[in-house]
Amino acid sequence: MTTASRSGLDHDNVLSFVRGVWEDSIVPQLVEYIRIPNKSPHFDANWAEHGHMERAVELIADWCRARPIEGLSLEVVQLEGRTPLIYMEVAGTCEGTVVLYGHLDKQPEMAGWDEGLGPWEPVLRGERLYGRGGADDGYSAFASLTAIEALQKQGVPHARCVVLIEACEESGSYDLPAYVDALAGRIGEPDLVICLDSGCGDYDRMWLTTSLRGNLTATLKVDTLREGVHSGDASGVVPSSFRILRVLLDRLEDANTGEVRLPELHADIPEGRVREARLAADVLGDAVFDKFPFVAGAGPITGDRVELVLNRTWRPAIATTGAAGLPAIEDAGNVLRPTTSLKLSLRLPPTCDPETAKLALERALTADEPYGAAVTLDDADGAQGWNAPPLAEWLERSVDEASQAFFGAGVVQMGEGGTIPFMGMLGEKFPGAQFLITGVLGPGSNAHGPNEFLHVPTGVRVTACVSRVLADHGRGRIRAPVRG
Repeated sequence: MTTASRSGLDHDNVLSFVRGVWEDSIVPQLVEYIRIPNKSPHFDANWAEHGHMERAVELIADWCRARPIEGLSLEVVQLEGRTPLIYMEVAGTCEGTVVLYGHLDKQPEMAGWDEGLGPWEPVLRGERLYGRGGADDGYSAFASLTAIEALQKQGVPHARCVVLIEACEESGSYDLPAYVDALAGRIGEPDLVICLDSGCGDYDRMWLTTSLRGNLTATLKVDTLREGVHSGDASGVVPSSFRILRVLLDRLEDANTGEVRLPELHADIPEGRVREARLAADVLGDAVFDKFPFVAGAGPITGDRVELVLNRTWRPAIATTGAAGLPAIEDAGNVLRPTTSLKLSLRLPPTCDPETAKLALERALTADEPYGAAVTLDDADGAQGWNAPPLAEWLERSVDEASQAFFGAGVVQMGEGGTIPFMGMLGEKFPGAQFLITGVLGPGSNAHGPNEFLHVPTGVRVTACVSRVLADHGRGRIRAPVRG
């Protein structure tokens, strides 16, 4: 591994500098950030009154302002009735504009944390920093500025950089379009967008996210009675609302395989994405599935690792994420309940239209109601997936060389199973931009769940990789000298 790149960047110097900033400054700041319960507005309707979001914004903004970065300006922008946004600019020394994105809002607590761990109790165990939001996505602002600062330390040219840190991502980024529109004149036309809010298949190389599934959520409710009745009297006469739900769910998926039956929820998988899945499955091996905390004896739905990757990234899937009308077991009497409701979460292929999927779902569930039961589908809400444009030759080479330099292994590209709604929006807003989507959420990091952690060495190396990409981007856009 050579220490210098064609971009003029000294890799050893960059890695040493970035590691030092992470150890001495970023990790201590993330410890304080994790302590703040700044839940996204969807999970804390009174977020403004509670003040946690303001504290998180101030913590990150104060750290950023204090960095010795030439040409840095920072403003906390807050449109009326919306969550705040940290807007930063770093003046460029060459042509072009790069947008770097992250968010600072968090998912709620979630039960099941191991003893000694908790969502708002930061714990550093070896290379892992436990707590809610460190990896998703509190590190992003710190990493973005550190990557830029590493270039300036070596005098390596870089384009003008715009850093956007929003506070609404975990609620679907519904505030972000308003900010992008309001700041359009200041943002300009970026030719590269870097997003530090995604996952990695392992901690041994840089991973690029090439697609994201869409999402469709809805509440399915079945009513059969006006009130509960004695189960001994009514069972066998009155159909169970729970059984009717089972019938309806069978319209959506094959209970034996999990395959979604509705054709409107499927999409053709591009051959290039199939090739990516094959490589990712080969690199990951059994880590495709054994990263999940299966109970003893349980396992994946198939042993074909390529199919598992495609299932997770390009095929629809249905999960029941909540229920109502079911009493706790200790409170369950011999009663035939009048109603049952399920919260459904459907993951959609990246190119599937969520509105088309929603209409298909409604048709499948609310037509020909079994036994004439009252079936309702409420709160249906969809989010578009995203399929990345092909990487430019320079960017494909840059990320691979960066991964080789800082991880010791080449980059791997793969789709992600989750949904990041703003990616589709940014793709539409900036159609001429290249997109580099990466992150630190690897095996076991368990974003949104219990025992979430940030793998610190991966944060360091991803930061260094971003620095290399910015250097390569700048190298291709150095201003021509002015001739008199």
